[in-house]
Amino acid sequence: MGIIVEDKEAVEEINRILHDYSPYIIGRMGLPYEKKQVNIISVIVDAPSDRISALSGKLGKIKGISAK
Repeated sequence: MGIIVEDKEAVEEINRILHDYSPYIIGRMGLPYEKKQVNIISVIVDAPSDRISALSGKLGKIKGISAK
């Protein structure tokens, strides 16, 4: 899953949601992309597709965040 963070104010909420799904998360890596003024978070998930969709949906509802 890829998460693009345009609003750094949302980081706390992102971390809370990712913590809720921590049993399914194998690993994650965050990279600042200063040229575009965003942060990119790559998350490796091992979960049923409905759980992945739920996670993506919750993250996508946060203002300034997009997740796929």
